[in-house]
Parts: sequence; C-alpha cells; structure tokens
Amino acid sequence: MTDTRSLYIFSGTDLYHVRNRNERRVLKSMAENKDIRRMQDLNSDMIMDIYAMALNLLPARYTQSGTIVLREPVRKSVVDKAVREALHLVMRNPKQ
Repeated sequence: MTDTRSLYIFSGTDLYHVRNRNERRVLKSMAENKDIRRMQDLNSDMIMDIYAMALNLLPARYTQSGTIVLREPVRKSVVDKAVREALHLVMRNPKQ
C-alpha cells in the first residue's frame, strides 16, 4: 500500500500541506446544513459527491502552511449555496 503523503512529493518538495481553503469551509457548511443532517439515507458515496461537487462549484482558494489570508473573497453564503446545490444535484441523480 502506498503512503498517501508520498504522493504529494514533487522534485523533493512536500506539497501535502497545500490545501484549498474551501475544504474546511464546505465541511463546516455541510455540518450546519439542516437538510443534510436530517437525511437518514445518505451513504458515504453520496456524502463524498456532495463534498466534491460543492468544492467544484466554488473558485479554488489554495494556500500553503504559513500563508497569511488578508481577506476571504468567497462569502459564507456562497459556500452554503454551493452545498445546497450539490445536495440537490446528488439527490436528483444518486449513484446506483
């Protein structure tokens, strides 16, 4: 089995901690979304699809360890809307 972290090494540089700032913001929005929390029939694939789709609906915001963020151009309301849209898309087209 391959060490996942080793996949993030390029030319001797560890890129593991370069992250899309929206990842945590989408997770928080999903946790706060009442519709998602109420759904008993969401399986792991559906949750991953909602997460990935919401991230794809947002502009990428990559940062690295130690980055100073002076402002956040993607508002919370935009993140919440992306999560709602992703939820509706996944529920209309669930994987079989």
